[in-house]
Amino acid sequence: MIMLPFRSEIRNSPSHPTIKIYLSDESLDERIKKHLEHFKEIEMIEIRETHGQNRVGENITIFLKDHVDINKIKSSIDSSLWWYFEEDMVDE
Repeated sequence: MIMLPFRSEIRNSPSHPTIKIYLSDESLDERIKKHLEHFKEIEMIEIRETHGQNRVGENITIFLKDHVDINKIKSSIDSSLWWYFEEDMVDE
């Protein structure tokens, strides 16, 4: 089974919908957080401990600004992360 470099999910909370990113290599959490800070639609990014079965120990939680289309920004974030990991693999 191939391990993907990341997985992202939309979490629909009534107070504040978020996007959670689970990295297969948690040592990259800070680098990925910094990489995502260029999105103007993002209000705040936190690295949080993950609770639950079959999950990595940490996740990157992304809080969006009001009135942002969460599906559209998730797609943009996913594209940006795929580009990031492809570039990173080329550099090795």
